[in-house]
Amino acid sequence: MAVLEGLLAAKPDAPAWGLSICRDADLGPGTVYPILDRLLERGWLKSWDETDPHPGRPARRFYEFTGAGRAQALEALEARIARRARFSLHPTGGAV
Repeated sequence: MAVLEGLLAAKPDAPAWGLSICRDADLGPGTVYPILDRLLERGWLKSWDETDPHPGRPARRFYEFTGAGRAQALEALEARIARRARFSLHPTGGAV
């Protein structure tokens, strides 16, 4: 869900790239990149390489939702919010 949230927060003029998603989601590359691969395979994302890489580092790979992918991501996040509302917890971790 953190990966979806990070991708949704990206602006069209500043698309998300792999390590920025890792940082924003507070997840390692071994977790994030397989998620991105699955989202690409399912058609939720499109990706492309940076055309003018910065000297001293490899070109970044940018990721952006497709129209259908954005709709699916929003639906998944809304479902998560609804589940959490149904199972709201006390601050100590017990059910209400």
